[in-house]
Amino acid sequence: MSTSVLILVVMSALGIAFGFILAYANKKFKVEVNPLIHLVEDVLPKGQCGACGYAGCQAYAEAVVMDPDVPPDLCVVGKQAVAEAVAELTGKKAAAVEPRVARIMCSGSADKAQRGYEYNGVQDCAAAALLFGGPKGCQYGCLGFGTCVKNCPFGALSMGENGLPVVDEEKCTGCGKCQSVCPKQVIAMVPLAARVHVYCNSRDKGADVRKLCASGCLGCGLCARQCPYGAIEMKNNLPVIDHAKCAACLEAKCVPKCPTKAIAAIVSPAQRELVESVAGA
Repeated sequence: MSTSVLILVVMSALGIAFGFILAYANKKFKVEVNPLIHLVEDVLPKGQCGACGYAGCQAYAEAVVMDPDVPPDLCVVGKQAVAEAVAELTGKKAAAVEPRVARIMCSGSADKAQRGYEYNGVQDCAAAALLFGGPKGCQYGCLGFGTCVKNCPFGALSMGENGLPVVDEEKCTGCGKCQSVCPKQVIAMVPLAARVHVYCNSRDKGADVRKLCASGCLGCGLCARQCPYGAIEMKNNLPVIDHAKCAACLEAKCVPKCPTKAIAAIVSPAQRELVESVAGA
């Protein structure tokens, strides 16, 4: 028998032997998977964003099926519809899920914010932040390299012409992925129904803010004093809005009092469409 034929016979015998061993091991150590896990996973949006606190949709499906303490309403992306579907499959009760959206807490565009130095490194916010906090004069502002845009699993972010991220409310699911990758924590997840937003992230005092950014919050507190419902509280030189209280206000009295327009009313796409339709009538 030639050497080549012998090698072929030996390799074939080994292949058959290993095949039997693997088949036996598969049968011996097979782990039965609860079919309900697959049913729950099927109703999840498959964004793999981790907003639920688990490493992907499959991990959450396993947890919500196997652990009685895991609630069915943790999928922020799927909102109320998915929460109710998971609750029905698992026999649990889902709490109300409030839709939320990403908001940029910075309006310091290139024409309004000072730069500390020229940066020619890797075009990534996290990388730029490692070098003296980034090239922007304000150490709390958006660096504008689009790391949030690159990491959005739903394509809801884009870079505007002014060098700041723009949120597409129709696509934004409120998963929080963009928020987690921003080294400056410039992105906030707020209720979709929020009517007023603070477009600044600086904790500096007013005099220091004024030197670095024309649109930064001065921490003057005029907005808080104007609010008739006590919905605004000053913390670290920034107004913090209680959106539940703010919803009661129909006039947004805080907005016109802001000297730098760092706080502004939010006009949703639906509201904007209504205004345009009335104007065109």
